[in-house]
Amino acid sequence: MATIDINSGAISEHLASAAAALKDGYVIVAPLENSYALVADAFFHDAVRALHVLRGDELGVSAQVMIGSSAAVDGIAREISEPVRKLIDNFWPGQLSINLKPQRGLNWDLGDGQQLDSFSVRVPSADFILQLAKAHGPLAVASAAPAGNSPITDPFDLTFTELEVAAIFSVGSITQGPATTVVAGDSKPARIVRVGAISAEQITAIAPDISAP
Repeated sequence: MATIDINSGAISEHLASAAAALKDGYVIVAPLENSYALVADAFFHDAVRALHVLRGDELGVSAQVMIGSSAAVDGIAREISEPVRKLIDNFWPGQLSINLKPQRGLNWDLGDGQQLDSFSVRVPSADFILQLAKAHGPLAVASAAPAGNSPITDPFDLTFTELEVAAIFSVGSITQGPATTVVAGDSKPARIVRVGAISAEQITAIAPDISAP
């Protein structure tokens, strides 16, 4: 299994390598803003299933989706309210996760067997995975740490084998920061579920109709 230092060499080559692995149905490891994550093609069922197995997730746990631009959200989500669109316009790319209802008929299974009628999505600000989502399309993403464990910030703490992930794309040690703020955009009215990197005051300043926790 290759560990690729994306701080060295041509970033276009690293992105092409990552996109090719995803297209072929493999899972990779890539850096987010504050930790490392397992990444798969959101529409490749076996790859998403493998991602959950690697983490030891319970049945029914759904991976998050990351997309390359706010414009891409309309292709995968429905019934987006005006207050939620204001948040999207102001905080994407960034550490705001929004729970939305998926478009009907999407050929994906993020881990819940399409039973939840809800998924978490954001446009990341971490450059590598942002560019990867732009080039490849929607990504299924989950922490590279085993379920219930603290996030992994040092690539040397990753213990995957070459049979489990195609490659580890590394930026070295990552400084751990606050978790994403989570807004339930699929509830009426939308509400803040978890306060993290973006404060409740920042959210309500943009969209006063969204209720604080």
